[in-house]
Amino acid sequence: MTTPDYEIGKLVGGDIESVRRAVDNLKKQPIDHIVLNEGPYPFPMKHTTVVGTQSVSGHATFSDRKDSTLTFSPYAEEGWWINRTDLEEQFPFKVSIRNVWTTARNIVLRCGNAHNYLRMVEHIIALKVGMGIDSMLISTDSGDPPLFDRGNLDLVEAVLKAGIAETDEPAKFITVKEPVTFGGTRGDFLTFLPAEPGQYGLRVDCAVDFKTAIGQQRILFDVTPETFKTGAEARTNAPYSQYIYTKTIGKLFADTRNLGYTTSNILIHGKKKYFNEPKLIFEGKSLEAVWHRATLDLLAAVALLDEGRFAGIIVSYRSGHSQDVEMIGRLCLKDFITTLP
Repeated sequence: MTTPDYEIGKLVGGDIESVRRAVDNLKKQPIDHIVLNEGPYPFPMKHTTVVGTQSVSGHATFSDRKDSTLTFSPYAEEGWWINRTDLEEQFPFKVSIRNVWTTARNIVLRCGNAHNYLRMVEHIIALKVGMGIDSMLISTDSGDPPLFDRGNLDLVEAVLKAGIAETDEPAKFITVKEPVTFGGTRGDFLTFLPAEPGQYGLRVDCAVDFKTAIGQQRILFDVTPETFKTGAEARTNAPYSQYIYTKTIGKLFADTRNLGYTTSNILIHGKKKYFNEPKLIFEGKSLEAVWHRATLDLLAAVALLDEGRFAGIIVSYRSGHSQDVEMIGRLCLKDFITTLP
């Protein structure tokens, strides 16, 4: 397959010359792994939800509490909802771009009371897109979600144990009305391209470029249950300096108090080497960082579109949480989203 050549869409952020340079840089970066779906649309065409209730626990991410628990269960309301079971008199709140509180270090959703929030939701809500589940309730006993040694495979398996079922209602599909591009400030960009008529799938071309052992990584894939399960194994990554910081003076500061970080549940990298064993090796090269970025970060931002399943193509070059979420917000505020028949 020849390297795709994407057009620059209508600019909704950034400088056009910077975007052109970033696009040129992406063109120069080879694709390490291509996984395209040769069959029909890989998810049910009917609205889906989970059948039963399933809980999963892991070491809390930000605090020194031993475990944090998430419970997946069916829910009568449309969409995905989050319920803090440890808070009294607080309503469940919807997974939506309208409920984003901050994206400074991770995506935090909040609604109403300042304590009614859930941090680092990206690794959880990405399942909405990656597993094709339209409605579900996520109950949590704190605002501090768990981390796992196997990326997010524990969550994938919990949802599969709960069971996924189709309802009688047709699934809703959305796309962008025209190509849209958002340029960042670090030689990065995002482009969203509309779905072709009669096509409901989502294709992702994602590239990262770190000045560390991670280096350049790029994958091109169609979102299917299989590709999402591949990406779900990828752990979040952190520089060795940040890992040491969180274990020392970082304990004093709430925004960096990642006490749940271990050498097992994150990928630790330095300038020239990894400090633990990387995963997702393809042809001798670890693609763990880019798979994590594409499936558990980027798809999480797509999950914030609460009008339906997004179809089309997303191109991401060196982007991050803040840019992802800001792009979703601008697509909604500027009326770029349309419903597919």
